[in-house]
Amino acid sequence: MATKLDYYAVLEVSRDANGDELKKAYRRLAMQYHPDRNPGDASAESRFKDINEAYDVLKDEQKRAAYDRFGHAAFEGGGPGAGGFDFGGGLGDIFEQMFGDMMGGRRGGRRSGSDIQVQVSISFTEAFSGVKKPITVPTRVACESCDGTGSADRDQGAETCPTCHGAGKVRAQQGFFLVERACPTCHGAGKVVRNPCTACRGTGTVERDRTLEIAIPAGVEDGTRIRLSGEGEAGGKGAQPGDLYVHIAVEPHPIFQRDGANIYCRVPLRMTQAALGTEVEVPVVDGSRAKVKVPAGTQTGENFRLRGKGFSVLRSSARGDMYIQVSVETPHHLTKRQRELLEEFEAEADDHARANPENTGFFSKVRDFFEGKL
Repeated sequence: MATKLDYYAVLEVSRDANGDELKKAYRRLAMQYHPDRNPGDASAESRFKDINEAYDVLKDEQKRAAYDRFGHAAFEGGGPGAGGFDFGGGLGDIFEQMFGDMMGGRRGGRRSGSDIQVQVSISFTEAFSGVKKPITVPTRVACESCDGTGSADRDQGAETCPTCHGAGKVRAQQGFFLVERACPTCHGAGKVVRNPCTACRGTGTVERDRTLEIAIPAGVEDGTRIRLSGEGEAGGKGAQPGDLYVHIAVEPHPIFQRDGANIYCRVPLRMTQAALGTEVEVPVVDGSRAKVKVPAGTQTGENFRLRGKGFSVLRSSARGDMYIQVSVETPHHLTKRQRELLEEFEAEADDHARANPENTGFFSKVRDFFEGKL
């Protein structure tokens, strides 16, 4: 008689593994060694059976306790855990157990309605302050004639499907495997209507346009998704409705650029303003104004921060900062007098190193480069 492997070793878990760890290991290994993924591989098929045998024991608290105390002897002959393993349901039951919760719920459960996705465009300032937007959603709603049951007889409603007995699925044996598909009688609903409603033709839903008011909170960013539970399409024959997902598109602003909760505003200055210093008035996203003192000698790219003048922070009363980004503009299309003044300025700029340190430093390095000093 072949020696059985330790069940914990089969599932590649420690002896103190909890239920979630066991389930995770079982799913991973069962998918890896499933015969469908390893056609003609007898060793993979054998490993697949060992994995299911081990998990059948360890997932059950009583069987696991018996195994921990008596080992494999607990399930041999008249041992405390005798009773063997029930694989009568075949691979269909194995996959129902493994992936039923990921593939639309448990057997016999009602199918919910479909989710709906819509996009709503809002302005930059609406994203800052928050806004309520009415939207029209083309969807399916519960039929008023039959209260969503799909049956002309409201008292009788839908009956359990006689073919699948409410499971919504039927199985057929094909050699070693069980093939599962939607029930041809109820089309997966698990219920059938004997006397269909004439308004909805037995589906329990009709097409309608619904108008909803969406509350968009202050501080949302472009691409934010808002989920409204139960506002999607109605489920047929009394099933739960789906959800509505609203995708927010924030329109760009002609003055402000946003980075998270901070706002950037590019302010062009004449070169004389940057050289002599000035004071500029700038707009703030909340509609107010702010004055910024620009010191003499300001260069392109310098930033001035205005604390708390930035964007709203989502679900908070806080605000980010606003940054004034200076861009020194070089004049063009000069008048004759402007050119004369600039030429006079250039002629009198005898101390270039002090007046233009970056310019002087750069060309000093260029001279050293050509002379072979760099």
